[in-house]
Amino acid sequence: LWEAEMVKSLLEDAEIFTLLRDENTGTMAPWYTAGGGAGSVKVVVSSLDYDDAITIVAEYENNMRTNK
Repeated sequence: LWEAEMVKSLLEDAEIFTLLRDENTGTMAPWYTAGGGAGSVKVVVSSLDYDDAITIVAEYENNMRTNK
């Protein structure tokens, strides 16, 4: 959940409207929303903002890998 919230915040800073899906169930019982519980909370954006969102998320993931 914390990582989904971080991504949501980054996207909203870029003025991309964002929703979290399955945040309650995905936190309390992740195996109900995703196989094995991985990726149980989803960040949802409009298809119109998809390309911009992918760029922002890719940059975030790259920064997380290089800062470990």
